[in-house]
Amino acid sequence: MTTSQHARTQRRNKLLLCVVTCLFAFYACAALYYSTLEPDALRLGAVGLCALLCAATLRIRHTLHRFGALCGLCACFAIWLYTDHPSNNREWAGEYAILADAIQDGRMVHVRNIRDFTYRTETDYTPHYYNADFNLDHLASIDLITSYWGGDSIAHVFLSFGFDDGRHLAVSIETRRQKKFSYSTIAGFFHHYELTYVTADERDLIGVRTDIRKERVYLYRLDLSAQTREAVFKNYLAQIHQLTIQPRWYNTLMDNCTTEILARANARTRYRLDWRVLLSGYTASLAYDLGLLNTEYDFATLRRLSRIIRPENATPDANYSNEIREHLPLALANK
Repeated sequence: MTTSQHARTQRRNKLLLCVVTCLFAFYACAALYYSTLEPDALRLGAVGLCALLCAATLRIRHTLHRFGALCGLCACFAIWLYTDHPSNNREWAGEYAILADAIQDGRMVHVRNIRDFTYRTETDYTPHYYNADFNLDHLASIDLITSYWGGDSIAHVFLSFGFDDGRHLAVSIETRRQKKFSYSTIAGFFHHYELTYVTADERDLIGVRTDIRKERVYLYRLDLSAQTREAVFKNYLAQIHQLTIQPRWYNTLMDNCTTEILARANARTRYRLDWRVLLSGYTASLAYDLGLLNTEYDFATLRRLSRIIRPENATPDANYSNEIREHLPLALANK
């Protein structure tokens, strides 16, 4: 290799290292900024120190030494990230204050702390929880709910389990937010929120979206066999209980409302990597293409007919679950 070729290689390597260092600095500083480190002075100090050390590595002239310094920073960050554990012991926002729990005893399931808030506005509500027992032999349906607050690309997606006595148990996989934090989409990419399975009455979980927030909400009946319905429900129950013992971090990309549904359904990896999982507003179209929805209609028609339409100034009452289903094209009879 000639001297000029060697010089070009050195410049290229230094440029590459500079780019990698800047990318690492951006990610590491963001992760520290959105972390749960307390007090705030420690968290902000860690961000400043990380930025300073990354800048210092760029001042190292020798390429190999600069690479070694960067590897050391990456190793320290990885150790911190690995040892930064989620917790159930924080000062939570009111709607996430109490975790549900579920215990299976033979064919009976005991669900504790089912949320049933009465909302006057989105932030003004009366908390209420109740316990209920469900018989697995009476599980009759699973409904897929998609709720839109903006455009069509992003939606919140969750399931509601129906029983032949008319009861429904809605379960929404969400960020468990601390009281001191406002919601941030960016923060969800880092160790900022714990993951929670909000287990609630439909009057609460769906009603706050249709009647209080005035979101566009769609309800689709999933066309599943009795065996599959039970398997999905039991997987949900196991995870609800597990989170009371071993909390997990929420992650906008890898552990979110849609990926968790697919995980609990034991979906194949190729379906979990479908672009409609990331752009959750299109999750219902993925379910349709998989034959899980009512194919009597084309999807555009099914979607239009599946929107929950509520009267002006309606509020969720005891008959809410029946009311929202009265005019919906629910799926073919369960197999």
